Amino acid sequence: MSNPSLDNIRRAAYARRKRTNAIALTLSLCAMAFGLFWLFWILWETLYLGLSGLAWSTLTQMTPPPNEAGGIANAIYGSFLMVLLATVLGAPIGILAGIYLVEYKPKGWLAETTRFVNDILLSAPSIVIGLFVYTIVVARFKTFSGWAGVVALALLVIPVVIRTTENMLQLVPAAMREAAYALGTPKWKVVTMITLRAAMAGVVTGVLLAVARIAGETAPLLFTALNNQFWNSDLGSPMASLPVTIFKFAMSPYENWQHLAWAGVLLITVAVLGLNILARLMTRKPR
Repeated sequence: MSNPSLDNIRRAAYARRKRTNAIALTLSLCAMAFGLFWLFWILWETLYLGLSGLAWSTLTQMTPPPNEAGGIANAIYGSFLMVLLATVLGAPIGILAGIYLVEYKPKGWLAETTRFVNDILLSAPSIVIGLFVYTIVVARFKTFSGWAGVVALALLVIPVVIRTTENMLQLVPAAMREAAYALGTPKWKVVTMITLRAAMAGVVTGVLLAVARIAGETAPLLFTALNNQFWNSDLGSPMASLPVTIFKFAMSPYENWQHLAWAGVLLITVAVLGLNILARLMTRKPR
């Protein structure tokens, strides 16, 4: 025979938990709606204003003087080249460092120092990296250059890739390594053929996150690559880039420059979105 007082206590506790759950769910949905509102507003403004400044001449002509027709082809080329070289330079260093921290020396003074320095680089403002590269490269060679911009962007790529690679490799079950060692597999082959392959999706995602970060960086390039109004393939001299061009044109009072700035914002947004979609397609496991 049930106890009426005990049943009442259970009903009250259930009702209290239900109210708490409803309040938490409502607050979570409100927070999500608040974030999505601003996200969609930004995307709408980017599409609306970016498409108004996008034309064939935008992709084929150089940055123009005020109130004259032109495009941002030199800035697109400069950004693409510097981001590509920075990724090629920084991503392998980050991946190898992440492998060392997990597979070879997870503990010890060198591993702890590496993690500490990596945390500092992750949290350091990008302008600090730009000033550092300005001091050791630009001031020493007495010229702004595309190579200085590549070095600054690579220093932003490395800590992101290190952290992502380390986290992804730590998720690989130890049993996979032990099974390979039991069969007499060399350590280098275990790392390359088993653990790294198992974590490949996460590692590629980390590299793309790093690319997405440096694609829109302005401050490091202001102190290193500076800018160039003309087409330039020489990395030893100042080179145009989309973020710096956007910064310069968006702050100007000239309408044609403002249209080109929004077109540049749209191009960067589409490029980063395309990279993320491509990464998901490449790393998706077949069913």
